Amino acid sequence: MFKKLLLTVSLSVFSVFISFAQHEEATHEGGEGDFVERHEDHAEEAFDMGGMIMHHILDEHGWEFAHGVKLPLPVILYTQEHGLDIFSSAKFDDHGVYGPYVNHHEKIGLVNDHHATVWDFSITKNVASLFLSAIILIAIFLAVGKGYKKNRGKAPSGIQSFFEPVILTIKDEVVKPNIGPKYEKYLPYMLTLFFFILINNLIGLTPGAANLSGNISVTLTLAIFTFVMVHVKANKNYWMHLVAPPGVPGWLKPLFWIIEGIGVLMKPASLTIRLFANITGGHIILLSFIGLIFLFKNYAVGGGVWAIGTFMSLIEILVAFIQAYIFTLLSSMYIGSAIEEHHDH
Repeated sequence: MFKKLLLTVSLSVFSVFISFAQHEEATHEGGEGDFVERHEDHAEEAFDMGGMIMHHILDEHGWEFAHGVKLPLPVILYTQEHGLDIFSSAKFDDHGVYGPYVNHHEKIGLVNDHHATVWDFSITKNVASLFLSAIILIAIFLAVGKGYKKNRGKAPSGIQSFFEPVILTIKDEVVKPNIGPKYEKYLPYMLTLFFFILINNLIGLTPGAANLSGNISVTLTLAIFTFVMVHVKANKNYWMHLVAPPGVPGWLKPLFWIIEGIGVLMKPASLTIRLFANITGGHIILLSFIGLIFLFKNYAVGGGVWAIGTFMSLIEILVAFIQAYIFTLLSSMYIGSAIEEHHDH
């Protein structure tokens, strides 16, 4: 099993090398590239590692799997002047301008009015990856559910046998101990949260994939879901602890409210930043190692980086599981503290 995983990861890292090499070759042939600066003597061309890394971790209106292999996505715009416009992102490929619109570093505006408001509802790479992960999750759990019906009273088999230990671990080791006796009503949300983050973390490690879990808008949305659930389901004890904490003098309560308010907001902030920073940081480190090949243009460096890249990819797979686990664990703890009865404590 480990040998197969190591081979898969090595091939993935190698495919990233090939993708970058094709990009560099096309840049030499095409004259000017997004990540190349020409010296005055035209003898050397510098590789812009920062530009390459940002290109691969940020969102875009098309989905570029490798250089020359790009999936156009629908661009959906609304402006007061032009109304609703829908067209392919391929229209921007030549010069970044199509009709009255200009795409400047994936921010679309009007050519003649830079201050006009353009409402962008486009299906970007991250949105397309979100749809893909949703389809994968639905397909997996429909298969798992079918397995439970088919093997009722029997030992699990097939895909059910793979996911059942993970489901039971999240249930028995994360959700039940932290939420308490009422854990069952929150279990579907926690399992959805865990597997959604895990699937997107793993998809993000494949060559040419979107960095969905490393998008702070996505991690913030997940944190807001937990924040809303905490405060919608919170009981009287939770609110009284925030508003009228026992044993605190009346003159000190306003200061205590400020402290508690900061604490309440820090919980979703910690969920947001932890997942975003760990996933994005891992991608940046891995891409930085890969970029060393094109920076030094040395075969020895390439072989060493390939080995290091494979090792780092294995670490990133472990981090993908850990971050999904931690996000689910903290969400369970926050919900559990909000619904905990006084006698439970």
